[in-house]
Amino acid sequence: METPPRWSLEPPVTPATAPVPPPPADAFGRRRRSWIREKLGALGALVVAFFAKFKAILLLLPKIKILATAGSALVSVGAYSLLWGWQFAVGFVVLLFIHEMGHVVALRREGIKASAPMFVPFMGAVVWARSLGDDAVTEARVGLAGPVFGTAASAVVAIVGLATGTGLLEALGYIGFFLNLFNLLPVVPLDGGRAMAAMAPWMWFVGFGALVTLEFVTPNPILLIICLVAAYDLYHRWQKRRSPTAAQTAYYRVSPRNRMLVAAVYLGLIVVLALGMHFTYIHRTIA
Repeated sequence: METPPRWSLEPPVTPATAPVPPPPADAFGRRRRSWIREKLGALGALVVAFFAKFKAILLLLPKIKILATAGSALVSVGAYSLLWGWQFAVGFVVLLFIHEMGHVVALRREGIKASAPMFVPFMGAVVWARSLGDDAVTEARVGLAGPVFGTAASAVVAIVGLATGTGLLEALGYIGFFLNLFNLLPVVPLDGGRAMAAMAPWMWFVGFGALVTLEFVTPNPILLIICLVAAYDLYHRWQKRRSPTAAQTAYYRVSPRNRMLVAAVYLGLIVVLALGMHFTYIHRTIA
């Protein structure tokens, strides 16, 4: 006697719907390790891509610095053009650049990293460095290098202007001589104050007094800023000299020979710059 078929609500079992037996225990481990390896590989790719981009940025940094210098120079040219016209402004910024490059060359000769010159309209230009050297003689050399380069550039412009009778070049030579002479005032942060570090630091007070007097005679906001910076720097330097450490004493220890050399360059620059201003001065009368 045949047994009647048993009806079920469950779907028939076929190869497609057959339940998959659970994988052995080690298959879970293999699958987990594969997943982790996948994620780590993706993370590694991201890290490599990041450092590739970072390297590209590092390679571009020198170009960015050059662009920053060029951009600040163009801004300064535009600002000075409002006062003197673009031709004089271009020449003026070039003279500032040569002056600052004197500091850059001197710093790099001493093995100190220095930035490219950055221009600040109506304030001149600046160069950034971690230090100005290990002793006062090095600081003096770095400080005087700017006026040496600037005086040479101004002299070339002035000589060409006098030889050709070009008033624009004579005026540029005159302003170049004047700015370099002003920078030789014996007070920090001006270049003359750097030179005094190796000669007679007490002259900082004389230079500061001259700056303050000049500000009272011809009030000027830029000169006022220089006075404030000079007062701050002078106070801190003199405080250190009043209670010197061994390092401070060593810093300001200068041999008589080096003292004489710095003095000769400093005084020689003053004479050359004063004569340059005399020969390039153009007297004008207003009708």
